[in-house]
Amino acid sequence: MGQEDTTFSALYNYTKALAVALGHRDLLTRLHSDRVFGLAGEMAAALGLAKKDLAILKISALFHDIGKIGIPDAILLKPSKHDAAEWEKMKEHSAIGENIMSALEIEDSPRAAKVIRHHHEYYNGMGYPDELSGEAIPICSRIISIADSYDAMAVTRSYHKARTHSDIMSILESERGVKHDPNLMQIFCKIIESSKFKAASN
Repeated sequence: MGQEDTTFSALYNYTKALAVALGHRDLLTRLHSDRVFGLAGEMAAALGLAKKDLAILKISALFHDIGKIGIPDAILLKPSKHDAAEWEKMKEHSAIGENIMSALEIEDSPRAAKVIRHHHEYYNGMGYPDELSGEAIPICSRIISIADSYDAMAVTRSYHKARTHSDIMSILESERGVKHDPNLMQIFCKIIESSKFKAASN
């Protein structure tokens, strides 16, 4: 077993109960996390990410939204858009996720925790929770950000309809260098065309 497999297996063995808990709390979020895990892995393969980083990416992608366990049902499961106060509460999920992952206190969990904390940072520094920018944002967080954004728009939720692949790509292109790393976007644009996670064309 390689270093990547060992790291991923160790972390997953300690966190698989969390995946079950998230599935019971919000099945749509759990399924979304599974797809983000797949997309992020495809990007990492195309990027040639180091094995150690790949293991951290995989566990962070799978549990990037685990902090939503700590968000009240009235907000998490609300069937319409959030108001300003609700959105501020929802944004706490990335820091809550960091705390959950950090609490494992095993090797590599602190790195995964940081990736989870920063997956909503924007490349231009206007994201949350710490307004990091550019390469100050962990590369695994930048990868997850793109995969997360794509899948969030590709699937119908109670507050929005699924968008077509071309519509999603237009939006992501408009966010290149703003929300998303332009170099990673270039890689994503290539891998998504043959990905099993590609959204419907119409």
